[in-house]
Amino acid sequence: MRTGVFVGSFDPFTIGHDSIVRRALGLFDRLVIGVVGDQVHKPDMQPAEQRMQAIKELYANESHVMVKPYYGLAVDFAKEEGALYIIKGVRSVKDFEYEREQADINRQISGIETILMFAEPHLASVSSSVVRELRHFGRDVSEFLPKK
Repeated sequence: MRTGVFVGSFDPFTIGHDSIVRRALGLFDRLVIGVVGDQVHKPDMQPAEQRMQAIKELYANESHVMVKPYYGLAVDFAKEEGALYIIKGVRSVKDFEYEREQADINRQISGIETILMFAEPHLASVSSSVVRELRHFGRDVSEFLPKK
């Protein structure tokens, strides 16, 4: 069974994240969305269970998608799930450089490969941090969140 993991804090899970998941579905028999647990101290981060519940509801009809919390290194989580691949989304050159370095280290320490999936052009500016900031200032962010 080919298993891939897609990891992140997903605070919130955006239409960009959803695009990556939907495009990755055909690559794997099982796709595990790993949500960073509550040990990460980011200001105003929603509890992991709340972030996970929203994602679970979104993929309720996708039997080969699982949503789980993870703590520690993504490669350790991938190994626990029996995954040989970590999926990461890339929106820009800046993202690419960061993810390339992470992919090199992850492969070195674990043998796990990283698959970089480029953002669809119309989603390249969508990020969780932008959505959080807009929400903080009272803006409607529904256009940046996936529809159930």
